[in-house]
Amino acid sequence: MSRFRASAPLTTQWKHFDFAVDGPIATVTLNRPEKLNPLTFESYSDLRDLLAELPHHEGVKVLVIQGEGGGFCGGGDVNEIIGELLKMQAADLMRFTRMTGDVIRAMRECPIPIIVKIQGIAAGAGAVIALAADFRVVGASGRFAFLFTKVGLSGGDMGAAYLLPRVVGLGRATQLLMLGDTIDAATADRYGLVSQLVADDELDAAVAALAERLASGPTLAYAQTKSLLTRELDMSLSAAMELDAMTQALLMTTEDHAEFHAAFNAKRPPQWKGR
Repeated sequence: MSRFRASAPLTTQWKHFDFAVDGPIATVTLNRPEKLNPLTFESYSDLRDLLAELPHHEGVKVLVIQGEGGGFCGGGDVNEIIGELLKMQAADLMRFTRMTGDVIRAMRECPIPIIVKIQGIAAGAGAVIALAADFRVVGASGRFAFLFTKVGLSGGDMGAAYLLPRVVGLGRATQLLMLGDTIDAATADRYGLVSQLVADDELDAAVAALAERLASGPTLAYAQTKSLLTRELDMSLSAAMELDAMTQALLMTTEDHAEFHAAFNAKRPPQWKGR
């Protein structure tokens, strides 16, 4: 996405999850299925850093985040994280909670569309990571649980109290974050938390089709749309209208916009270049 590279090389191997690039589609696979793919201090920090690097991976246009095995992500590892947090002083706790928030901020600020593929449970931090994605493709076995109050903590962890009301409304967000109950895929779909609900055996194909559609589309337009959706959440209407106008005028100067016009008159599909 960016032509401007610093001297530090891109990371070629990540220790705390699997990372693969197939053409324009990058995939992160949380790879501890025996424990429902929990997050650790290291996987949080790796995910934060990958999201910062990803726009510099030439040719990558979509990111898919998935879990190995029968679940997406069961949240933070109880012993590897919670057990250690109980030993920490306030300053280190603050560093940790800011780091987890940095992952969500990086997801929302990354210009590349992010899809999460959810089968089985998405709980705690896993549910918030799903919430922060642009698209949630969910199998019939999918379940969501914002469990934070059930471990004696605020339901507003990692930006959940900011994002969830904007996705499902204040009433549903209050219910989900305060009570911490698990909801099934059909309920999550009814609440508006699901982008696409499919049978489990159709999940891989549905994610692949969406990823390919995004990868072959007008990536610059997608990036700016994502940016506006994130930044206008707290703007006044007049400020949002001005930002829309500036962004749209800029995109009207792009090769992609001219390509649409040429393709329309030639009665052919546009060949998007992301420029």
